[in-house]
Amino acid sequence: MSSRIRTRPGVDRLMAAAPEPVADGVWVVRGGFPSRTMNVYLVRDGAGVLAFDAGIESMAGAVARAARSLGGLTRIVLGHGHADHRGVAPALSGVPVLCHPDEVADTEGDGGAHYFDLSLLAPHGRLALGTLLPVWDGGPVRKVADTVREGDDVAGFEVVHLPGHAPGLIGLWRESDRLALVSDTFYTLDPQTGLHGRARVPHRAFNWNTEVARDSIRKLAALRPAAAWSGHANPVTGDVAGQLEHAAATT
Repeated sequence: MSSRIRTRPGVDRLMAAAPEPVADGVWVVRGGFPSRTMNVYLVRDGAGVLAFDAGIESMAGAVARAARSLGGLTRIVLGHGHADHRGVAPALSGVPVLCHPDEVADTEGDGGAHYFDLSLLAPHGRLALGTLLPVWDGGPVRKVADTVREGDDVAGFEVVHLPGHAPGLIGLWRESDRLALVSDTFYTLDPQTGLHGRARVPHRAFNWNTEVARDSIRKLAALRPAAAWSGHANPVTGDVAGQLEHAAATT
């Protein structure tokens, strides 16, 4: 199935970069203007590609264009349903959207905003993110087409349930090359300042349960990934397990 959204090459190039190879059959589209810290992953899915996570609304044309160049978009699998991860999905009409069962209500609803606590942010972060979240969001997904659970196969990846930042947050794990695509299981970016750094627990202002998020980082570390790509910014490579265990213990 292919999206029917109209693409605008000049605007699309401003909103997101061209697809960048991550591993065999996997690409990342980095979006957001001007910093391009929002990651949407395209994964080979038969003759086309699926999108893992759906970035922000302004990336819709770029994601559709990138997917079209790789054979067309087959489905969208959401790592979770927050505004900056479901943003493209409503615009890509005709493409089925899947998520974990525990994420359906928020994906079709307020994007998890009912458990956000922006008062935990510094004043500048509260102002910036309080303004940006509604702009990033494409709105509720009208209807989630299907759900995926721990252990399911998705295009050669195993679904791993990694709750905490969101109740139904999932990652995709491929044992053959030890590649993990994990949405917001961890951050390598400070959401208030935009500064890049080491892996850290997602900011508690946006977490469903921060202690559960720590446990999920430890669960991911136990897989011993060779590379772990999150929903924003850069991956964790090298001693991935050690960096994740340090993040869970200290941030």
